[in-house]
Amino acid sequence: MSTHAATQVRSGGMTKDERFVIVASSLGTVFEWYDFYLYGSLAAIIGAQFFSAYPPATRDIFALLAFAAGFLVRPFGAIVFGRIGDIVGRKYTFLVTILIMGLSTFIVGLLPNAATIGIAAPIILICLRLLQGLALGGEYGGAATYVAEHAPPGKRGYYTSFIQTTATLGLFLSLIVILVTRTVLGEPVFADWGWRIPFLVSVVLLGVSVWIRLRLNESPVFQKMKDEGKSSKAPLTEAFANWGNAKIVLIALLGAVMGQGVVWYTGQFYALFFLQSILKVDGYTSNLLIAWSLLLGTFFFIFFGWLSDKIGRKPIILTGCAIAALSFFPIFKAITTNANPALERAIETVKVEVVSDPALCGDLFNPVGTRVFTAPCDTARAYLSQSSVKYTTSKAPAGSGVKVTVNGTEVPYTDAKTSNPAVLAAIQAAGYPKAGNAEIIKMAHPFDVFQTRTAATIGLLFILVLFVTMVYGPIAAMLVELFPTRIRYTSMSLPYHIGNGWFGGLLPATAFAIVASTGDIYAGLWYPIIFASITVVIGLIFLPETKDVDISKT
Repeated sequence: MSTHAATQVRSGGMTKDERFVIVASSLGTVFEWYDFYLYGSLAAIIGAQFFSAYPPATRDIFALLAFAAGFLVRPFGAIVFGRIGDIVGRKYTFLVTILIMGLSTFIVGLLPNAATIGIAAPIILICLRLLQGLALGGEYGGAATYVAEHAPPGKRGYYTSFIQTTATLGLFLSLIVILVTRTVLGEPVFADWGWRIPFLVSVVLLGVSVWIRLRLNESPVFQKMKDEGKSSKAPLTEAFANWGNAKIVLIALLGAVMGQGVVWYTGQFYALFFLQSILKVDGYTSNLLIAWSLLLGTFFFIFFGWLSDKIGRKPIILTGCAIAALSFFPIFKAITTNANPALERAIETVKVEVVSDPALCGDLFNPVGTRVFTAPCDTARAYLSQSSVKYTTSKAPAGSGVKVTVNGTEVPYTDAKTSNPAVLAAIQAAGYPKAGNAEIIKMAHPFDVFQTRTAATIGLLFILVLFVTMVYGPIAAMLVELFPTRIRYTSMSLPYHIGNGWFGGLLPATAFAIVASTGDIYAGLWYPIIFASITVVIGLIFLPETKDVDISKT
C-alpha cells in the first residue's frame, strides 16, 4: 500500500464523463442488488413455494438459508472475478457478472414450484442463488474500483459513496415493485403466482444496464498500468500468498468490514425479518416501513462518503459500529413498543414456564434448519419461540413428564410440533395478541405515515439505516485505498464479501436460531453486537487511515 500524499484536490464539480461513469456503474449495481434482494424480501413466500414439504418453521429457516447460500459463495466470486478483473480489466468483468446475475433472477421467475416438479425445484433454486452470489462477488469490487480509479484525489469517498447507495436503492426498488404488484393483484394472487412478476420484469432492467455498461471505457488507472506492462500475472498469489498484503486483507476484514457487514444487515434485513416473523406485522406494512426508512436515509451514504474525504474513513466507520452495538437493544425494544405493544405487555407480564426433567431438554440452536426435535421439552420450547412467547425452563424431578404453565396454571400440553390449541388459547387469554390484533401496527396505503406509532417506528428504523450509512458510505473508498492497483480488484473484493457475505449474510438465520434457543425475542441481537464490538477494538488498534493515499501506484 502506498503512503504518498494525494495531489491537490481538484476544484469544481464532476465532469460529464465522471457523472456518466458513476451513473453507469451505479445503475448496473442497483439492478444486481434489486435481483438479490427480491429473494430476501419474498423469503416467506418462496419458502412456501419451494420448501412446502417441510413444517412452517423448518420451511422458513430453509428459505433463509437458501437466501444465505448466495452470500456464502460471494467470496469465491470475489476470487474468480477479482482475478479476471486484475488481469483482463474492470469493464469486461462486471459486464459478465451482470449477465449472470440478471439471467439467474429471470429464471427464478419461471421456475416451477415443489408441488409441480418436486425436489428438483429447491435444488434448481439453490443453484440459481449460488450463481447470483458468485456474480455479486465479482460485481461490487469491479464497480467500486472502477469509480474510485476515475475519481480525482480528495474526492474518492464522495464519488464511491454513490456506489454505496446502490445496495439500499436496490432493496428499495425491490420493495416498491413488490408492493405495487401486491396492491394490484391482491395478497392471495400474489402469494400464488404474482410473486414471479418482480423476478420476470428484471429482464428489462438487465437489458438497460448491459447497454449502458457497453458504452464505458476501461479504467484509466488500470489502462495506464496495463500499457506500461505492470499488470499482475498472478493476482491471487500476490494478494494472499504475500504476508505483507495478506495482513492488510485480514485487518480490512476484522477491523472494518466484519462490523460493517453485521450493522448493515441488522439495520435493513434483520429489521424487516424482526417486524414480520417476531412482531407479526403483516408483509405489506413491514415492507412499507422499511421502504420509508430507506428513502429517508439514503442521502446519508453520500454525506458520510463526502465527510470521510474531510476527516477520514476510519473514525466514521468505527463510530458507526460502536454506536450501533450500544443502541441495538433499546432501539429494537422501542420498535416492539410501537409496532406491537400488546406483545410487549405480554412479554413483561405473562410468565410462561416449561417444566421438565433437564435430561430431556436439548439445545434448540438450529441455524441450518436440519435438526428434527422429538423430545416433548424441545417441541414445547420450539412452539413457544415460533409464537414469539418469552419462556423460561424449570427443573422437574427425573423421569417426570413435560408441563407448560402460564402464570402458574398448568396447561394441557400435547406433543405437537406445529400447533397446540390448548397452549395457544392459554397464552392468548393471558395477554399474548392473536393474529391480526388491532394493536399491531398496520398501514392502509404507502402514505399512511402520520399515525403516532407508525411515524415513531419509521423514525427508529431510520436510525438503524443511519448506522448503516455511517459504516457503509466510506467503506468502498477505504478498501480501494488499502491495496495497490495491480491486485486491487482481488484484494478488496475478498474481505468485503467475507464480511458481508458470511458475517452479514448468515445473520438472519443465526439470529433467529438464537431467539428460538433462548426464548428471548431480543437475544439474536447479540450476534451483531459482538462482531461490531470486535471490529471497533481491532480497527482502533490496527486499521490505518487511507484518505490521503495515492491509488495510482501499482
